[in-house]
Amino acid sequence: MKHPLFIRRAMLLAASCTLLHNGGLALAAQGEEAAPIVGTRPALNTLTPQPVADALREAASASSSSGTATVEAQGNVAELMQMIQDARLSELRTTYNGSYGASLFFYPREMTYYVALFHDKHFWRVIKSADAGRAEAIYAGFVQQTAQLSEIEIQRTQLQAQKAYIQDVIALSEDRAKRLQADLDVARTQQAKVNDYQRQTQNEAAALREEKERAQAQLRQVQGQVMQLQRQTEMGLPGQR
Repeated sequence: MKHPLFIRRAMLLAASCTLLHNGGLALAAQGEEAAPIVGTRPALNTLTPQPVADALREAASASSSSGTATVEAQGNVAELMQMIQDARLSELRTTYNGSYGASLFFYPREMTYYVALFHDKHFWRVIKSADAGRAEAIYAGFVQQTAQLSEIEIQRTQLQAQKAYIQDVIALSEDRAKRLQADLDVARTQQAKVNDYQRQTQNEAAALREEKERAQAQLRQVQGQVMQLQRQTEMGLPGQR
C-alpha cells in the first residue's frame, strides 16, 4: 500500500529520530565550557560532546563577521560552515594529527553526512554524502591523509625538541668543561708551586748535606786532635787499668 508523500516523509523522520536515539548519534551540548580550537589537540578533561562543531561554528561566525571567508558560491564548504554556525549538525568522529584534522558530521533532518578535512582551523575539503558507508570510507581516507600530511610537522616538532635538548646538553657540557678547566688551572698552578718548593727543598737538602759532611770531617779532625793531645798529656804516666 502506497502512502502519500508527506506521510512517507513523516515516517522517515520518525525512523531517523528513533535511530538517533537508539544509536547515540545525536550529541547534546553540555554546559557552557569553551570548545577547543580546531586544529589543536584539546585536553581530554576539556572535551565537550561537539568540540569540533562548536569550534568551527565560532570560526565560521568570526569569518562571516570579518568578511575574510565570505564566498558567494554556496559550495559544500560554505554550506557546512553555515550549518555548523546554525548548530544543525552532530559530530560523529574527529581525528587530529598535528595541526591537521578530519571530522565526520551528521545532519539528522536529511540523513546526510558531511566529511571535512581541515588544517589550522580552516576547512580544506568537504564531501557531502547520503551514503553512510561512503562517508565512513571518505573519513578514513581523510584521516590517513592527515597522518601523511602531519608527518613532516611531527618530525619538525621532534627535531625542535631534539635540538633544544642537544643545546641543553651542550650548555651543561660547556659548563662542565669550564669547571674542569678551572680545576686543571688550579692544579697546574699548584703543581708549579709544588715543583718550585721541591726544587728549593732539594737545593736546601743538598746544601745541608754538604754542610753536614764538612761538619763530620771537622768533627773527626777535632776528635783526632783531642786524642793526640790526650796521649801527649798522659805520656809517662802509668796506664789505666
